[in-house]
Amino acid sequence: MKRLRYYFEEITHCEMCGDDTTHHKILGQRLNTSQGIRPKKKTGISVSVKQCTNCQLNYSSPQPVPFDIQDHYGIPPEEYWRPIYFNFQPDYFAREIAVAKSILNFQNGMKALDIGAGIGKGMIAMEKAGFDVYGFEPSAPFYERAISKMGVDPAKIKLGMIENVDYEENSFDFITFGAVLEHLYHPAEAIQKTLRWLKPEGLIHIEVPSSRHFIGKFVNTYYRLMGTNYVTNISPMHDPFHLYEFSRKSFEELGKKLRFKIESAEYHVCEIMFFPKIFHGVLNWYMKKTKTGMQLVVWLRKDTK
Repeated sequence: MKRLRYYFEEITHCEMCGDDTTHHKILGQRLNTSQGIRPKKKTGISVSVKQCTNCQLNYSSPQPVPFDIQDHYGIPPEEYWRPIYFNFQPDYFAREIAVAKSILNFQNGMKALDIGAGIGKGMIAMEKAGFDVYGFEPSAPFYERAISKMGVDPAKIKLGMIENVDYEENSFDFITFGAVLEHLYHPAEAIQKTLRWLKPEGLIHIEVPSSRHFIGKFVNTYYRLMGTNYVTNISPMHDPFHLYEFSRKSFEELGKKLRFKIESAEYHVCEIMFFPKIFHGVLNWYMKKTKTGMQLVVWLRKDTK
């Protein structure tokens, strides 16, 4: 088993709204391994999971930071997906591209940036849709496969993290964080940096885990009934290494400081776990009605006023 080494940072202010964390709600503890249905039988290191009482951002405090980021993301993509995943499908990222085009009043050749490009499938999809596409990826194996297996132009993709890559100001019409922001230690700083790269009236697409997720709250209740204070929120020390869960208000509060507006926001139900299939229909209906699905998707417009 690979040994991961961390240092731990105490969180003093909410990463999104800046609120003082001393009065934030403690949700429970999160282990450095999957907790399963009998968490009392698991051992390991745990961190506290808290929720911002102002913007409902969920986070760990202290925040575990690996000595080497490749300890989290340096795993070959073949260990994540079966070989069929490397076959590009024409409908990949199609819905998001359609929404972006409608909001942007799209013209062929508009520049797009894929943050956390993975093996490059999003870049390929946007290029086929008429964008001039660039991207960067922090995982060395994923970056290499994007070039060698998927045929992404090495001149258009960089290896690096958002903290150490840069582009010229006002370069892009469209920037996407597809399932990325929850992995970044400083999401507000990341959005602030991308806003500099974005053209006036440009668009940012962000998809993140929701702090309102009904199934997560249900599992937490189950853990309480089992006599533990564990929670299922986030996973800062094990796959998929989620550091945050967000609400719409998280982005509303950040927008007041960074001068962007929410063009639209929606909650997606996604996969329903822990429940027999006979209940999926009613759960799907309930989560759609109450906006308590697993994923939050927001579209941010750069405010030029």
